[in-house]
Amino acid sequence: MRNSTVLAALALAGLVNGLATDVLPVWRQLLYPTLAVLVHLHGRHLPVRRGELVMAAVGALGVAIAAVRVWEGVGALASLGLFVVLPWLAGRFRRQQAELIAVGRERIVQLERAQELVAERARLRERARIAADMHDSLGHELALIALRAGALELTADTEPTRRAATGLRESAVTASERLRHTVGVLREGTTTSFEPPDETVQALVARAAEAGLPITLTGDWAALPGECTPLPPLIDRAVHRVVQEALTNAARHAPGAPVTAHLALTTDHVQVTVSNPVAQPPPPGAGSGLAGLAERVRLLGGTLRPGAHDGRFTVTARLPREGGA
Repeated sequence: MRNSTVLAALALAGLVNGLATDVLPVWRQLLYPTLAVLVHLHGRHLPVRRGELVMAAVGALGVAIAAVRVWEGVGALASLGLFVVLPWLAGRFRRQQAELIAVGRERIVQLERAQELVAERARLRERARIAADMHDSLGHELALIALRAGALELTADTEPTRRAATGLRESAVTASERLRHTVGVLREGTTTSFEPPDETVQALVARAAEAGLPITLTGDWAALPGECTPLPPLIDRAVHRVVQEALTNAARHAPGAPVTAHLALTTDHVQVTVSNPVAQPPPPGAGSGLAGLAERVRLLGGTLRPGAHDGRFTVTARLPREGGA
């Protein structure tokens, strides 16, 4: 409102200064450029919502004067147009141009920030993928090494060999714990890795059994003959990961305990159940791999339920047969 009042006053001054121009004193001559500068600065720095209406109202007053005294009105309107309207429009154009430039710069900053966020998300996804790969491959292998060392410790004939096997087992357990902490640092959020090893579940179980882990397969495993598996690739890989993670936990927290893996295939679902007896539940924080695996199963439309009951720790995964199609 105040800006409109100032603009109206400057417009009236320009209109009035155009009256009686037969003899112009010096101060009135100097008033023209002064008005032009002031109106230009007003348009440049002081926005007015309805500046055109203010100019039209003052112009209507000049038309009324021209209706009574033609040449006086023409001079007043000429003074208003040349020294008020045009400078004000020029100033307003400059203000709008500066605002567009500022909006463009802000847009550029927003796009740069968006690109930084995209790059940051990609970096975090890569960190999480590396963490998942480390946990899937190294964690399982370290657990098998510890299992082999435990078997060697029990069957060693000499005390030096037994001490060496004990040290190897303790080193493998320590490395496994350090790997778990490293994975926890890298995994900033839950992610899903759909690139597990390309081995079959039967090959995974054979490798674990060769390392000394007593495991028994029951159910419909014969329906998964490697490349001829009737399951979609992602579901087949998820079944592999469930068994791998369950075997890793069994070798780490219940070494030597017999493990049973059961597969049940129905028309709509596939259910994997891996269980082993435990003397005590796993320590807190030991289920980081199960947490990531649960998210992976959830993204495929299934459920994962790990837990201890009646002296056994059981991991049960239920997946839709078409979830990975």
